[in-house]
Amino acid sequence: MPNWKFINNIFLYDGSFEGLLTIVFNCYIAKEIPFKIIPEKEYLYNILDHTIFIKTDYEKADRIFHGISKNICTSALYSAYYAFLSANKNGICQNKEIEIVKFLLDGFQIGPKVMTMLSVSHVLNVQKLRKNVFGEAHRLKGLVRLQEIGNNFFYASIHPENNVIENIGQFFMKRFPSQNLILHDKNRNIAFLYNLKEYTIIDMSSISFNPIITENEKQFQSLWKTFFHTIAIKERTNSRCQMQFMPKKYWKDLIEMQPI
Repeated sequence: MPNWKFINNIFLYDGSFEGLLTIVFNCYIAKEIPFKIIPEKEYLYNILDHTIFIKTDYEKADRIFHGISKNICTSALYSAYYAFLSANKNGICQNKEIEIVKFLLDGFQIGPKVMTMLSVSHVLNVQKLRKNVFGEAHRLKGLVRLQEIGNNFFYASIHPENNVIENIGQFFMKRFPSQNLILHDKNRNIAFLYNLKEYTIIDMSSISFNPIITENEKQFQSLWKTFFHTIAIKERTNSRCQMQFMPKKYWKDLIEMQPI
């Protein structure tokens, strides 16, 4: 990135995608890239750091949002957004926000070709983060177990590594358009709510919610667990293969993995 000046500052922001796009706008105008970009709530104060808080500007974020689709490509926008949703627990990169900013700034200079420049580390890292998020979302779409909790509401709890609640919620919303849905991400304590007309994502940290499943649901769960354990052939049990298709970290949310 020869046209950009790297500065020894840490940018803090509110942790939203709009906040990150605001930083992209400011970096593009100033032709400067900070040392790190960290959500304010995750930053640990250090007297030696020179920090600057970047307030989210929705007008700037909107200009960058539409500018990505117009001047780079729609795939670049999806790559940046899904990379942003990554928890990066597998250590793909040190600071995902910096990688996304570099990726987008290169894209504004180069255009759609940036998507194929996998020899550039930040481009490759963004694509790896996106792939990791999509992979977990795809896996969970087959593992989520909806439970009836009354009044035509269906509930499911999940514990994903990445922030995939919206992706999974939209999948089930389209698959079951006539059912009210509540998908609860217990790792982040947020929930996807669908009321047959529209959906929203809310913070559950200040809400006391203890879903009680219906008697009808209890009967179906009992039948499903009995079926699951009955068809298993003890001599052909392959725990390693089972965990490959149903990772153990998701078992706490799988009905069939609970005791009968």
